[in-house]
Amino acid sequence: MLKRSFDIVIAVVAIVLLAPFFCLVAILIRLNMGAPVLFKQLRPGMDGKSFMMLKFRTMRDAYGPDGQILSDGERLTKLGKFFRSTSLDELPELWNVFTGEMSLVGPRPLLMEYLPLYSPEQMRRHEVRPGVTGWAQVNGRNALSWEDKFALDVWYVDHQSFWLDMRILLLTIGKVVKREGISGAGEATMSRFEGSKP
Repeated sequence: MLKRSFDIVIAVVAIVLLAPFFCLVAILIRLNMGAPVLFKQLRPGMDGKSFMMLKFRTMRDAYGPDGQILSDGERLTKLGKFFRSTSLDELPELWNVFTGEMSLVGPRPLLMEYLPLYSPEQMRRHEVRPGVTGWAQVNGRNALSWEDKFALDVWYVDHQSFWLDMRILLLTIGKVVKREGISGAGEATMSRFEGSKP
């Protein structure tokens, strides 16, 4: 109850205070990448139930001669790289927090297609609401292997508390300022998860 109340208060205050900034970011994206301004995608939430996650758009629509969409690295714009490095692209998720689909702190919501690939232990990351930031994000973020990231997610599920959340939020500020762990080795973002190693 304390966690949910805290989420609602912070989300409402942040949305109200940052509304002018949201408009500025939206204008920059519209001018740089066109419409739409928001990136919307179904992601698995608590208990694996899907919800529509919102982010600011960071990639342009671009296709190769064969008609296939280009890689993330080729579609990621300079403005998009800046938004990702500063985590500004995550700000619309405050609405997901307000509506109860996400929490400020929890395992990051990944792709729906990953659900069948998780081991039973890894699947436990969905026992709590997904978060805007989480234990894995302040301990390596995208620079971690998938196995290490999921182990940290499950550790959070087993050790979650209000004070741990406060610690993670404070550590997140430091990570954002230092722009650490933004991408995996040799990747524009993070390599795809293809299942746990045997």
